[in-house]
Amino acid sequence: MHLDVLPDSARTGDGPMDLNAVRDVSRAVSAAHLFIHLVPETAEEAAEFGVTDRGPTYLAFRSAAMGAVSWQVTLAAFYNFSPRAARAMADVWDAAPPERWQAARFLAADRAMRRVGVHLVDDHLAEARALIDPVVAAADYAGKVLAAANASVVLPPEPLVALWQQITVAREWRGDAHLVVLADNGLGPCDCLVLHTAAGRLPTALARATRLWDDEEWSAATARLVARGWLDSHGVVTDAGSAARERIEVETDRHCAALWAPIGNAGARRFASLIAPITHAFTAAGTFQAVRG
Repeated sequence: MHLDVLPDSARTGDGPMDLNAVRDVSRAVSAAHLFIHLVPETAEEAAEFGVTDRGPTYLAFRSAAMGAVSWQVTLAAFYNFSPRAARAMADVWDAAPPERWQAARFLAADRAMRRVGVHLVDDHLAEARALIDPVVAAADYAGKVLAAANASVVLPPEPLVALWQQITVAREWRGDAHLVVLADNGLGPCDCLVLHTAAGRLPTALARATRLWDDEEWSAATARLVARGWLDSHGVVTDAGSAARERIEVETDRHCAALWAPIGNAGARRFASLIAPITHAFTAAGTFQAVRG
């Protein structure tokens, strides 16, 4: 990948975005967002609506920004869930309308961050907002469904939760871009999940339990990846598979370079460092142990 082939939209006053800076800030954003899917506060808020199953809870909270969409729309936006998993949210808007799910999500985020002791001093919180706000405001949302939906959500009054919501926009923007790259590389919904788990990025049992691909579908996806030479006959990622995964990540980074161009390389790296206390607090609390196997 040559930086000099980045589009003009991915260039700053100091030149093109450094893809290493894009990767670093993307990882920081993803890590700072992730806790919402793992903390008990999320399940507790969903239980207030009478929804106690993990699948519909996840789908409803993440879909809420889009409004009362059908499960088919959620399936399209989330990509790697099976249709049977997405159907589980068919009645969630009867339990509570999307705006109440969104408010409950903010409450869960606030409660969880308070519980684990997330703390950003006022100056750092203000600086982080000064960096992420222009990124969100200047972003091109064409084809970025979940990012656009989250960007349209009114920010909550709690400063740390408002920052977290802006982080969510950036996280979903990269996710939306990543789906385009996956499709362009011929990696379907189940295929990309099998490759992801084979690479050790998500425990297989957790992926199967939440995405609900059946044995036949999982085996067929594995066979396709073996035929491409990306997995060996034992389901282990090959050198070619590792190279393909990295190429897909680099292609996604190239898409995301334009997102971070308004604050440049230094701003992106600074933002990553400013939001690191969120991840550190939840790591210390053991929140991410399940997804790390």
